[in-house]
Amino acid sequence: MRILFIGDIIGRVGRRAIGNFLPKIIDKEQIGFVIANGENLAGGIGITPDTAKELFKMGVDVITTGNHVWKKKEIIPYLKEEERILRPINYPELAPGRGFGIYNKEDKKVGVINAEGRIFMNSLDCPFRTTLDAVEEIKRSTSIIIVDFHAEATSEKEALGWFLDGKISALIGTHTHVQTNDDRILPGGTGYITDAGMTGPVDSVIGINKDIAIKRFLSQMPYKFEVAKGEVELNGVIIDVEDISGKCINISKIKVKTSQI
Repeated sequence: MRILFIGDIIGRVGRRAIGNFLPKIIDKEQIGFVIANGENLAGGIGITPDTAKELFKMGVDVITTGNHVWKKKEIIPYLKEEERILRPINYPELAPGRGFGIYNKEDKKVGVINAEGRIFMNSLDCPFRTTLDAVEEIKRSTSIIIVDFHAEATSEKEALGWFLDGKISALIGTHTHVQTNDDRILPGGTGYITDAGMTGPVDSVIGINKDIAIKRFLSQMPYKFEVAKGEVELNGVIIDVEDISGKCINISKIKVKTSQI
C-alpha cells in the first residue's frame, strides 16, 4: 500500500494548496491512503468541524492533530462523533475523542495512531507506553500502522522511532513545521522521519507572518499571530508498505511549491 502523509497544514492558504495539489498527487503517485496533520487548519491555530470536512472532501482519509487541537472549542463535540479525526492518545481518558483508529481502504485496513511528546510540551501520559498499548491492539486487525508523533524534541522523536522499530510501519514526526532530511528505514522495517514539514507559506516563520514573529521575539509581547501570504509549499512523505508484514519498503520526502495563493 502507498500512503501519503501531509505535514501540518496552515490555515486557509494550506487548505487551498491541498485542494489544488492533492488530487494530482494521488493520481500521479498512485496513493491509496492519505493522512494529514490538521491541528492548524483554522486560521493557523486549531481545527474546526468545517475545516475538517473541507479536508475530507479533498481526499484526506484521516486527520491527526497535536497540542493545538483544543484551540477551537467547537471541535470538542465533533471529536466525539468523527472517528477520522484523532487527538493525541496520551491525553487523559476523560479528554474527548480518540487517539487511534483502524480504517478500511481498498480492501485493506490501516491503523493510525496520534501521540504527543512531553519535552518542552504539555505534561501528559507517557507516549511510549500509550502508543505501544495501541499498537498491540491494532495488530489484532492489521499490520499496517502509521504513527504521527507530534513533538518538539528530535531526541524524543528518534527514541520513540527506535522503541517502535519493527512494531509499526512508520513513525512520522510533526509539530516543528520544518521538513528534516533524515527519512530512512530503521533496521526492523519501520519508516522514519523527524519532521514531515508543513503545508503553508514559504516566506514565514513556521507559517506565521515573519514580521509579527520577529516583533514577538524582540518585544516579548503577545502580538496576535497571522498566517503569512505568498508562495505555499506542500510538505510530506510517501510511504510504501508491504501489505502482509506491514514493513516499510520505501519512504521518501515530497515537497511541492505552489504559485501565489
